[in-house]
Amino acid sequence: MKKPNKLLIDIGSTYFKICENGHISHYFRNFDKNIFDDLTGKCSETLKKYAKEDIHICSSANGGLSTLIIGLTNSFSLKYAINIAFNSGINIIDTVHYLEIEKFTPPKEMIDVVIVVGGIDGGKGVFDERLPNYLKEVNYQNIVYVGNNTNRSFLQEQVPGIKILDNIISSRLQMHEEELKTYLTDLYQADIMGKEDIKHFYDITSNQIYSTPYIVNRSLPHLSDKMNVADPFILIDIGGATTDIHYSRDLVKDNIITDSEYDRLVFKKLGVYKSRESLVFSAKNNEFVYELLNFLNVTENILEERSDKATKVLMQLSIFLVLYKMSKHHKAYIELELEKLNSIVLTGGITKVLSFDEINEIILFFYKKILHFHHAPAILLDSNYEIWSYGMVTPKEQP
Repeated sequence: MKKPNKLLIDIGSTYFKICENGHISHYFRNFDKNIFDDLTGKCSETLKKYAKEDIHICSSANGGLSTLIIGLTNSFSLKYAINIAFNSGINIIDTVHYLEIEKFTPPKEMIDVVIVVGGIDGGKGVFDERLPNYLKEVNYQNIVYVGNNTNRSFLQEQVPGIKILDNIISSRLQMHEEELKTYLTDLYQADIMGKEDIKHFYDITSNQIYSTPYIVNRSLPHLSDKMNVADPFILIDIGGATTDIHYSRDLVKDNIITDSEYDRLVFKKLGVYKSRESLVFSAKNNEFVYELLNFLNVTENILEERSDKATKVLMQLSIFLVLYKMSKHHKAYIELELEKLNSIVLTGGITKVLSFDEINEIILFFYKKILHFHHAPAILLDSNYEIWSYGMVTPKEQP
């Protein structure tokens, strides 16, 4: 009898998905059970066929890790650390420009990891007592330093429990990402081990459990093998709490040298369910949204409704807002050259709610109204929500 291929599992907060020999099955969670018991109960026969080393799992059910980044410059240290954090599946709560640290209010929520970065090795010390004084006001669980070697002794003396890693900024101002990325993915694994609902998954796998956004980002180089997608492209993953954008680095003018061809950006306050209030707030404060609502033949009252139609409109608004926030018209986020886009791929819960035409009309509105284009990129829907499975294995192993 032929040995089964690898079994791939994605654990979400609402659904879990199983990929067996290229076939994806979706299961809605029974919230009266913990997720491990729910999965093993519904899929016991499938799980019995696989050895622990052949089961690979990614998860977003534990909410991911949050980070605060403190950096010396926006152009290098903050930009590099943000890039590595996002591509490791980490959610960024805030960034602090160290030269103006007195102006920043420490976050009130618990931070999973603080990243401190700045300067090149061999340069003069750049951090002083302002840093430990600020950190005393921050409630965090882990802290890592990935800046110049001159400040290491000072920080080890002044900041208890700080982890020292190699500088992510080389003497040629290139990014060295692998050590910090490994540290962050290991932290994610440790976090899972502390979550009662998630840690039991190590009873069925001997492989590391990764965050789903990290796995999705890793899948993008293989996307053209599975879908008719053309570079440069973006992938929009709209969920209940956040909206993730994965994009080709060809779309960024201010590029940085990295091993990754793709970057990730997360909008923590543009989810349709958990972050609904902040999404509505963003919509009400956008100068084009009321014109968009009129285009959709609805009134602003739809923003206050709780109905299937209101959910559809909110998902449409989230598409418009993330495109707007990445365009040249909004400087608070990274600017993508959206006029160069050849493809827009959508995945996540949005593909179960919106039709192709409902998505297409929003993207056309954006391109005509904001970019003044009379055509838009090709739209592709990951309706079976399987893109995550491409990043779980190497190309040779893909089912």
